Parts: sequence; C-alpha cells; structure tokens
Amino acid sequence: MEKKTAPPPVSDINVTPMVDVMLVLLIIFMVITPMLTKGQTVDMVRTKNPIAMQAADKEDAILIAVTRNGSVFLSPGNLKLLPEQLPERVRDLLTNRMDKMCYIKADARARYSAVEDVVDNLRAAGVDQIGLITEAIPDTSKKPGAPASPTPGS
Repeated sequence: MEKKTAPPPVSDINVTPMVDVMLVLLIIFMVITPMLTKGQTVDMVRTKNPIAMQAADKEDAILIAVTRNGSVFLSPGNLKLLPEQLPERVRDLLTNRMDKMCYIKADARARYSAVEDVVDNLRAAGVDQIGLITEAIPDTSKKPGAPASPTPGS
C-alpha cells in the first residue's frame, strides 16, 4: 500500500482577512469622524496671529457658537438657545468650577451685534474670561527652500 503524502506548505500570506478588517475599520472611522466635531460648524474668522486655546477642545469646555444667521448654540449638548437664555444655562454649567472660561466660535459673516449680545449675556452669567476662537491664515509669503531675504550683490 502506498503512503499518502501531505501537500507542500503554502508560503504565501493570505491577505484577505486583513483587507476585510481594514475595510471595516475604514467604514467605522468614516461614520464616526463627523460626529467628533464639537458644537455647531461655522466658517470661523481668519487671523494672522491667533493664540492657541487647547482648553477649548476639552470635553467639558463651554463653547458658544454664533452662526451666520445669528443663531446661538451652547455646547456641551449643542443646544440652540436665544442669547437671553445664555446666563441661566451658563451659570448652571459654571457651578462648582474653578475655571470660569467660556469660548465663542462665531461665523465670519455673523453680525457683530449677535456676537456682542452673546458676550454681554456671558458677562451677566459671571464669566471671568472669554476666548474668541479663530482660524490661522496660512503664511504664503515664505516659500519652502527660498531665502528669507535677498542677499546684496546677487
């Protein structure tokens, strides 16, 4: 009787399970990423010299968004409010907090009076400090690899 031999081992890597897992992860990240934005989405004002405010990204940061049409949204919770309702809500959020800082994220085309109403109502709520969140203008005057200033005699 003839002895049966096993087939030779396959030395190729089977990438199908890895591709399946990667596609599932990609879909999960595509679904979750839009939900990670905090507050209402606005086209922020662009400035040349912004000050970094990392505390505005914290989970418990009080963020007020003013949209182009003057609507006011309070985060956490992303609640749409009237500016007159802000002092009461913000006072509730500030209880038992040492840091009485609030951040305003206003649309670049929002009316100044809408932003001013928000600031006045935050002051009425007892807010010590207000941070205005802006976007940095990219510096296009400096090209990579180019000298900062021309050298004399060249």
